[in-house]
This record gives sequence, structure tokens and C-alpha cells, in this order.
Amino acid sequence: MKTSREELLVISAQAGNEVALAELYQNFYQPLVKFAYKLCGHHDWAQDAVQDVWLDAARKLRKLNDPKAFRSWMFRAVRWRCIDLARKAGKSQQLNGEENIAQEMQTQDFGLLKLIDELPEVERQAIYLFYLEEMSLAEISIVLEVPQGTIKSRLNRARNHLKELLT
Repeated sequence: MKTSREELLVISAQAGNEVALAELYQNFYQPLVKFAYKLCGHHDWAQDAVQDVWLDAARKLRKLNDPKAFRSWMFRAVRWRCIDLARKAGKSQQLNGEENIAQEMQTQDFGLLKLIDELPEVERQAIYLFYLEEMSLAEISIVLEVPQGTIKSRLNRARNHLKELLT
């Protein structure tokens, strides 16, 4: 979705337009579920996390000051919800996706996705958001709540790890 259209939809939804909110939901639901699944490795948890975040977002959308931040705001909320679900289930904070997400993403390059799954969690998240969700460094910085320089370092380390795994 183009950024300007997304911003207009957010502004419209903030003003109470339910059609705009529904369109945002349609455009963001699947990417958010894929991200949640990547974090927790469980389909039901991923869907629960995204549904909870959407319900919360519908109530708090008017408090979002910058419509440009909507995408990163939603991904960050999903990330935190997945962490909460893992804690409630007695799991560690380090979330691992044990199932192969290749089928979910419907891509031809299954081998590379398997290699990405072998990366350390922080590198996996950075690679996923940068290359597969096509987020900017600034957006990833907001989602992962770390400085942009840290994102650059994680991406660099992840690329180097992938090169090592490929050879």
C-alpha cells in the first residue's frame, strides 16, 4: 500500500470512518499475522495476537499523533503481544518459530528462508522486517525499539551469517 494512501486511511479512520479502518485491516492483517507467526511459531497465537492488537488499535487509533507511524506502531504492538503470550505460556522471552514459514509466505526460495530461520532471533527479525516486509530502517527501529545504527549492525551481521551458511 502506498504511504500517502495509508496515511489518508489512518486519518479517516481516526475521524471515525469505519470503511477506512476496515481497509487498513484488510491491508495489514496478513503481514501482521505472518510477522506474529515468525515470532512465536504458532498459528493460533499469531492470530490471537493480531486480533488483540487490532481491537486495541481500533480504540486507541485517535491517540496516534503521526499517521506515517501507523505501520510501525502496529508491528511493534504485535511484537509486544507475542512476547506477552509467550510469557503467559511460561516460555522464555526469546521466541522461536519452530515451524517452517516457507509455506506461509508462498515464495520460491525455500532454502533461503530456512537459512534465515537459523539466524539468531534479533537478526532474523531485522532481516524479516527489512527484506520481507520492506520496512525502512526508521520503521524497524520503532518496531524493535532500538537505534537505527543497531538495526544496520544487525542487518550486516545477518547478511554475513547468511553468506557463511550459503558457503
